Amino acid sequence: MTDIPVLSLIETRVLGTLVEKQRTVPDTYPLSLNALQAGCNQKTSRNPVLELSEADIQQALESLREHHLVGEVSGGRVVRFVHHLEKTLGVPSQSSALLTVLMLRGPQTAGELRLNCERLHKFADISSVEAFLEELAGRGLAVELPRLPGSRENRWAHLLSGQPEIEPTPAGTRGGSANQEIAELKSRVDGLEAEVGELRAMISQLRAELGG
Repeated sequence: MTDIPVLSLIETRVLGTLVEKQRTVPDTYPLSLNALQAGCNQKTSRNPVLELSEADIQQALESLREHHLVGEVSGGRVVRFVHHLEKTLGVPSQSSALLTVLMLRGPQTAGELRLNCERLHKFADISSVEAFLEELAGRGLAVELPRLPGSRENRWAHLLSGQPEIEPTPAGTRGGSANQEIAELKSRVDGLEAEVGELRAMISQLRAELGG
């Protein structure tokens, strides 16, 4: 692996979306610009929620191409885009799943990551998640953040955009088993909503390509 690139929020959103859709909706991958825009602007499984224009995404794609993180696939009626995250960074699929969820949803605990990664890679247990996080940290791709007041676990963040800013969170927002259960249920609902959104996007894309 060469020097770690420093990516903008838009660039990490584009890259993360490409990896996510490859795993969750492989039938529509590689992604057209329209499908990529829809994935980047999802209201679920995204933090923060963004409203990116095609121009925003095209600019990010140009930068990501320079870092050898994305490429184009031609041959059809529309240009489609692929990611090269694993190859360029030299990481296995388990690690790319963790980086993807961190890019798309922000800092999370190992437990949250295991739950939120379910559709990209099913980790056997939290200790396996922690092992891959430690490996990413050793390579300068992830970092363990200071524990928040009232939290039982430390959160992790990716380092593809440099050192993350530590934002204060009110004490107790992540503490307690009840809050943890609510967070897990919300995550599962987000995942189901994302699946419905992906199916709708697939249908719209097929209609557009068939001229229907």
